[in-house]
Amino acid sequence: MQMGTVQQSGYGISGMVNFCEYLLVAQPGIDLHDKILGEQEYFSMHYLERTAIKMKPHIELAAFQAREEMEPTLIRWMHRIISQQQAFSFALNNFSGFPPDTLYLRIPEPQAIQKLTAELEQLNDYVKTYDCPAIRINTKPTVQVAKKLTEDNYLRAMLDFSQRSFHEIFEVKELLLLRRNHAFDSYKHVNKFVLQPA
Repeated sequence: MQMGTVQQSGYGISGMVNFCEYLLVAQPGIDLHDKILGEQEYFSMHYLERTAIKMKPHIELAAFQAREEMEPTLIRWMHRIISQQQAFSFALNNFSGFPPDTLYLRIPEPQAIQKLTAELEQLNDYVKTYDCPAIRINTKPTVQVAKKLTEDNYLRAMLDFSQRSFHEIFEVKELLLLRRNHAFDSYKHVNKFVLQPA
């Protein structure tokens, strides 16, 4: 499916509907943010591969595509769902990988996140009404450290990072909705959703 900004008519030159790409993410506080960036910088220095994540450290909770004109309604729905959820925290515990090319920080007990993401399933009916792809809910969230690695660097990094220790608490008090117009665009902040105090 072609990606890009929604045309005035809702259709691109080829006649296919163009969708914007959205991410719903949780971003860590400044201290944890800096510690994760430190791990990304360690990777980049030792493996001479500038593939540490280009976005700020985050946990992707959901990803979806939608027409830009759907955005106000999606934000209202998401606000209603998210504002009823309580703030939560979980542990980040050491490193693992997705073969053949991604290194990440583990979330060994993601139940608090899964409760929230289960509620987001309600949005699927709305996006399907507009012939958009189903929302991809992240049931096994992670914090990526590096991706799109060469096979050699992936194997070497896994040996190295499996011996490194990382234990921190990630507190989630708000979620951010990000949007980009196509795969080569940068994500931009669209909205912030505040959770209920724990």
